[in-house]
Amino acid sequence: MLSPTSTSLRRGRLARLLHWIASPYFRYRHANLIHAVRVALAMATSFIVTSGINVPHGVWASVSLLVVIGGLQHYGNIRKKATERALGTMLGAAFGLFLILVQTLFGSLLLFFVLMCVIAGGCAYYAIGKAGYVALLTAITMVIVSGHGDLPLSTGLWRTANVLIGIVIALAFSFVLPQYATYSWRYRLADNLRECARLYGALLDGTPLIAEETARRFYAMSQRLVQSRALMESVSKETDVPIARLEEIQRLHRSILAALEMLITSMPDVTGASESRFAIACSPREYAVRQQLLQMARALRFGRVGLLYRAVDVSAHAAQPCGDDRGDPTTQGMHWLAMRFVEQVDRLRLRLSEIERQWNIEGARPLSG
Repeated sequence: MLSPTSTSLRRGRLARLLHWIASPYFRYRHANLIHAVRVALAMATSFIVTSGINVPHGVWASVSLLVVIGGLQHYGNIRKKATERALGTMLGAAFGLFLILVQTLFGSLLLFFVLMCVIAGGCAYYAIGKAGYVALLTAITMVIVSGHGDLPLSTGLWRTANVLIGIVIALAFSFVLPQYATYSWRYRLADNLRECARLYGALLDGTPLIAEETARRFYAMSQRLVQSRALMESVSKETDVPIARLEEIQRLHRSILAALEMLITSMPDVTGASESRFAIACSPREYAVRQQLLQMARALRFGRVGLLYRAVDVSAHAAQPCGDDRGDPTTQGMHWLAMRFVEQVDRLRLRLSEIERQWNIEGARPLSG
């Protein structure tokens, strides 16, 4: 028999494991794996439901399930997609049953195919607009239900039922360990701010930067910037932050990356005894900016919003000259860029602190990775 101590230890380990799996950061890092498991379990449920009660044409439940849950959805977008899926499915089923009735009453395959092509063309017309997802599902469901004019009404009704079964199962599994767009947005911004701090610190310390490696790092940051832009609509739904606020944060994010890249490319190419000239300036404000970037990254990564308020306010030093280099024409432009960089970083901190109650959803403390 297990002792009470061993039992409590096992329970504690199990609780920590479940907490780790349920943490937002785990879901962010392993989103593809979680989605694969989710779809596999949904497919198994579809097989069990349709085979267990002997539903005719049960394969269409699995097809419908894959159409619905095939793309990974963020929590902020699930409600919208659920409405669109339900509407598209019902419209498609109605059109499919209508085509079967037309074929049954008139017995004309030509009329059947003409009407199907007209409806498909109408769906294609709306598929390139805002209602594109509804239009696409309508056309797909219509073909599933009606076939090619060789199905009886009973088959169409069973296929409609199977489509609805697939939709219900898919929506149920969509809420299992959902991926919040807000966390994905936060983690990507945190990763970029941390990378900016590393590059900026290299400039301060006079560390030579290899052009190919630096280009690769900026490419990765640009990719995260683009991915963050695609998440903003879902983030706005989850947090109730106006999209205009998020657009401003996105603009500051982009400006910081651009200013840092210009700083690096404007650095004088010196070696040997003058290697310390890689350092941007001699005042403490540049080091304060590096610390501020790291604190902002930690606040976004771990939800510790107090770091935003404890960050050093460097804006008051932004206009200070930089010691002996202030009269050097080769570094004046660089100092101007550094001042702009300082301003953008501080503005981003202020914008994040203004909406921290919204983006720090659930008061979660994701695990470090």
